[in-house]
Amino acid sequence: MGLGSLLLAASTTLCAQTWSFTGSMLQTRIYPTATLLSNGQVLIVGGYHRGTNGIPQAELYNPTTGTFSATGSLNTGRYSATATLLNNGKVLIAEGQNSGPLASAELYDLATGTFTVTGSLSCACGRVPTLLPNGMVLFSGGFGATAGTALSTAELYNPVTGTFSPTGHLKVARAGPSSTLQPNGKVLIAGGVFYTGTPPYNLVVHYLASGELYDPASGTFSLTGSLKTARSSQSTTVLGSGKVLLAAGQNDGANGGYLGTAELYDPSTGKFTFTGSLNTPRILHTAHLLASGEVLIVAGNHFGSIASAELYNPSTGTFTNTASLNTPRQGHASAVLQNGQVLAAGGYESQLGSRLGYLASAELFH
Repeated sequence: MGLGSLLLAASTTLCAQTWSFTGSMLQTRIYPTATLLSNGQVLIVGGYHRGTNGIPQAELYNPTTGTFSATGSLNTGRYSATATLLNNGKVLIAEGQNSGPLASAELYDLATGTFTVTGSLSCACGRVPTLLPNGMVLFSGGFGATAGTALSTAELYNPVTGTFSPTGHLKVARAGPSSTLQPNGKVLIAGGVFYTGTPPYNLVVHYLASGELYDPASGTFSLTGSLKTARSSQSTTVLGSGKVLLAAGQNDGANGGYLGTAELYDPSTGKFTFTGSLNTPRILHTAHLLASGEVLIVAGNHFGSIASAELYNPSTGTFTNTASLNTPRQGHASAVLQNGQVLAAGGYESQLGSRLGYLASAELFH
């Protein structure tokens, strides 16, 4: 092998991406939240493990030491909650489950390491949050009070007053859509589900392809283009170009409804177009924009927990497999650290027909 080839091989080895274990959380948990704080630490909140209705204890991950440490506890333990980093540096933890759906919300203050109760949403309905440029948080859609219904209502959280107030109505009632702030300040609401039939045994789930935009200036929703494939539980990532990548998720199609397709939303045209497909269809995954401009798709569920990770290249419109996690996991939490590494923590490891357990372990992609 020539010198040039040796140097190329060495360079490739040095630049190879991998997952490596870091410190473990103090508590096993599935469906927690992960939020990168201004000091570079990651706040892990809530989650579920067997024997609880929702974990109240929170933890902080310190990238410098690679360890987790305890911080304050929620006033109400919860899992599948939402976490939004506010412009004032506090973290809004809202909704989730604890022996049923929650409408309550709490604020985490890094300066004191404590949680305090703030205003409650108008319903315990699983709304989807998005931080707006004006500092307010939009919560939209959700599940209705009557089994099998979906909502068209929306509300705003005001961090100055600590209260929620109604805003415009979605054009299409939907639960479980994606909600993504675009560079132009508008919010793209896409996909989700609604129901027909009679609960509890004759409900029919309908997956949505429609999309709409929320305009904070007018407080109104308007229809935009529709997805090429109806879906829910997709990940959304704003690319450097301003386009939005919507990847994977599920619908009522073949092969368990797991989707491997991905689409791009172009704010300049209001249209969705197909882009490359993932190598492994999945739900309960996470996705993050990297400094390289690529999007990292992390783990998830495909007939059981999976360890695979993929990179989407916006220049080529293709997904390629990258290093797999050391532990298959779904329902995990993840965050991009200030050094560009990606932390994946907790979740659940299972395979088709078997349950292997709740996870406290954490890994770094670098």
